[in-house]
Amino acid sequence: VQLQASGGGLVQPGGSLRLSCEASGSIYSGNVMGWHRQAPGEQRELVGRMFRSGNPNYADSVKGRFTISRDNAKNAVYLQMNSLKPEDTAVYYCWLGQRGSDFWGQGTQVTVSS
Repeated sequence: VQLQASGGGLVQPGGSLRLSCEASGSIYSGNVMGWHRQAPGEQRELVGRMFRSGNPNYADSVKGRFTISRDNAKNAVYLQMNSLKPEDTAVYYCWLGQRGSDFWGQGTQVTVSS
């Protein structure tokens, strides 16, 4: 399984960014896709995830600001990030979990700064 993410960059506080990720390879039904992030000196944390059947859930720190969506036909997951804050600055990793295994994208930098 390979994950290709895109869409990071530099944005001012209050701005928006959209991350995209497409998975390829042996993708099975019942998987979960989502995003984690890791800020400098911090542990990687779950931002949000969504099962193939729906039902997204989010970290408390991003609820109401970030939205995850999926395109199952493309094995793709998206993260719409609104009202960005400096503390959202991190490397964001696309993630797919299936059959007890975790797969990761290469990471994309998101920097929120004026």
